Amino acid sequence: MSSPEPQPTRADAVRNREQLLTVAARAFAGTDADTSMRAIARQAGVGIGTLYRHFPTRESLVEAVYRDQVAGLVNGAQQFLAEVSPAEALRRWMDLFGAWIATKGGMLDTMLAMIESGDLAHARTRDDILTAITAMLDAGRTSGDLRADVSAEEVAAVLIGIFTVAHQSGPAVRTDRLLDILLDGLRPASRR
Repeated sequence: MSSPEPQPTRADAVRNREQLLTVAARAFAGTDADTSMRAIARQAGVGIGTLYRHFPTRESLVEAVYRDQVAGLVNGAQQFLAEVSPAEALRRWMDLFGAWIATKGGMLDTMLAMIESGDLAHARTRDDILTAITAMLDAGRTSGDLRADVSAEEVAAVLIGIFTVAHQSGPAVRTDRLLDILLDGLRPASRR
């Protein structure tokens, strides 16, 4: 006896899941680290049962938001490269990276516990992000838009530093200005 074919996911279920991820990402980006599952369901316009069908635990929701956003970073790099010059693609991607970093505020404790327990593969995320940065740097080297002597690891380290300092410094330090300065430094001297 063969097993039944899996049923395709209904369109409304897909919409509900996407809405839950969007609302949860926005909630986790806020200052309230204890945003309840019930509040997320309410803001997404679904019942608590729908939320728990998709994400049985807070950890499963945090993991889904995290993975969705990492996929967004990787896909964003490719999308931007298809639309604009490599330097502009990298600058747009920096904003996307900043939004990803901001989302971690309300889920940081849960994420750290999941990383420590091995439930969240942080090393894979790092590799995915470095691959996205490398693709933009390589395209920029080929076009002459970006310097050839900068590694993805260096760009990632500077970005993390920028977003850490800007977050701690408040409005006195403008993240967009720091990112523009970084991009200027990544251009060959002849293009500055």
